[in-house]
Order: sequence, then structure tokens, then C-alpha cells
Amino acid sequence: MNEFRELEVAIAALSVDPLDKARELVEQNHLEFPMAWGLKVPEDAQRITAWWDEKRPMIQPSEFILGPSRKIVSATYSTGPIGRLRADDAATLIRFFGSQKK
Repeated sequence: MNEFRELEVAIAALSVDPLDKARELVEQNHLEFPMAWGLKVPEDAQRITAWWDEKRPMIQPSEFILGPSRKIVSATYSTGPIGRLRADDAATLIRFFGSQKK
């Protein structure tokens, strides 16, 4: 998290989990950023243009990096259990975008 603070980046998470499960995840992983909980499938999945599973209420991981104007500058969508953007890769990408402005 320190690296993202140094980059002046805010992080937020979204989850289909109910409040009790979302709290458990935050506590178990010592997350230091806000997590919205209770997303609805397919309504909220469609809002963020994410893949979702029709057989069970889950949204596949979707990561977005927003620029200073709050427009999406990078998006990663998973259609299954593989293909998530790692934190160190996100930081590298953010540094790259920052270097392009100079």
C-alpha cells in the first residue's frame, strides 16, 4: 500500500459478497482500502462491463486504472480464474502513465 500512497493512487474494491463476508475478507487480508459490497449480478456486472457467471452470482475479476480526469486508462477483464492484474504490475503501469505526461 505504501507504493500506491507514494504514487498518490486511491484504491477501491467491489464485491458481490454480503456485508459480513466482505468484512471478513477485509479483516483476514488486512485491507486498507474501501470495499463496496452486495453488488448485484447481472445488473452491476453490466454497469462495469464485467464478465459474470450465470450459474452462480459472481462477477469475474475486473481491474480499472483511472487517470486524473477519472477516465479509464487501463482495464483488465478476466473470463475465468486466471488473468488478474497484480499489484506490482498495476504500480508499474501507473508509473509508466505518469512518465508519459512529462
